[in-house]
Amino acid sequence: MSDKNKGMPLKKIKLPKDKIRTGPGLFGRLFGLVGLLVIGAALFGFLAALKYSLNFLAPEATSREVVVNIPQGYSNAQTATLLAEKGVIKSPDAFLLAVRIRSGLKKPVNIKAGEQITDPSLSVWEVISGLEKGVFKFYPFTIPEGWTMRDISASVERAGLGPASEFLSLCRDKAFIASLGFETDSLEGYLFPETYSFPKGTPLRSIVKSMTDHFWRVWEKYDAAASTEGLSMKEVVTLASIVEKETGSAGERPMIAAVFFNRLKKKMRLQTDPTVIYGLVNFNGNLTRADLETKHPYNTYVIDGLPPGPIANPGEDAIKAVLNPAPGKYLYFVSKNDGTHHFSETLAEHNRMVNRYQRGGGGS
Repeated sequence: MSDKNKGMPLKKIKLPKDKIRTGPGLFGRLFGLVGLLVIGAALFGFLAALKYSLNFLAPEATSREVVVNIPQGYSNAQTATLLAEKGVIKSPDAFLLAVRIRSGLKKPVNIKAGEQITDPSLSVWEVISGLEKGVFKFYPFTIPEGWTMRDISASVERAGLGPASEFLSLCRDKAFIASLGFETDSLEGYLFPETYSFPKGTPLRSIVKSMTDHFWRVWEKYDAAASTEGLSMKEVVTLASIVEKETGSAGERPMIAAVFFNRLKKKMRLQTDPTVIYGLVNFNGNLTRADLETKHPYNTYVIDGLPPGPIANPGEDAIKAVLNPAPGKYLYFVSKNDGTHHFSETLAEHNRMVNRYQRGGGGS
């Protein structure tokens, strides 16, 4: 040090701030860079896993119907396994991933139990949506006009919708019948003929109610006319059921109805075979003279007036015929063996027609 600088204070050297590199800042940047690398690697791994999973979620190219019966109480994991077994999806894990994604975007996925229809060609989102809504498989069955409760119960059982015995028990359950709006001991006559379709598992009560609801919708159109004619609903349906069983020809129904009204007005017995058959136990298909003489509430050869109730379930045309019978004084009819009948006003003419058509006598 020179003598000049002796005793003089030293000057502080100031460096620009942007040139300063402190220890902690440098390490922070390094750790930040490492963190980004870790996050990037994790994101890459997630996307790779997602892509791998989505490969399993890719739908099939060909559409086909698959029925999957999902038991009540099944978890989503159990459902995923079932779907994979049925070939609807490729991987239960991939399906559950989609369910979790869907649940995160919307409300939790709630798959309905039951026999559902799905398709492997649908996207996984469409499969999930369908299972949530419930695309159930329906089983149709048809009730023709003139079928009895017993006929219908057998059809319900054949469709796999429930035992015939339970169906019949419901149709005779007075408390259940009253809940449907009827004052009767049986639903015979009020199970409206139609084609119905239900998924398996539908309660039999709901099936019966659908049939009687249909009856009520039809009856609304004729209730006022029945009141005008002084007929109760039960009387109309009972007569309509007999008309339905007596002819398969739609055009003859008003004439058949006219015969029965004319006989009732003259205090004549109806003498109609279908009522006798309805009251027989284990009818073998062959109606005998002994059957016609057997006393029971439905034998209109031995009772006066109408039987206690309907003997079958009539369609709308039969109900309409009862409320709009054909004009004329016909009191008798006999089958011509071609699905139609010959109608007569007198017993003499009727006997000639019976000889012609039933005994092969060829009478004129």
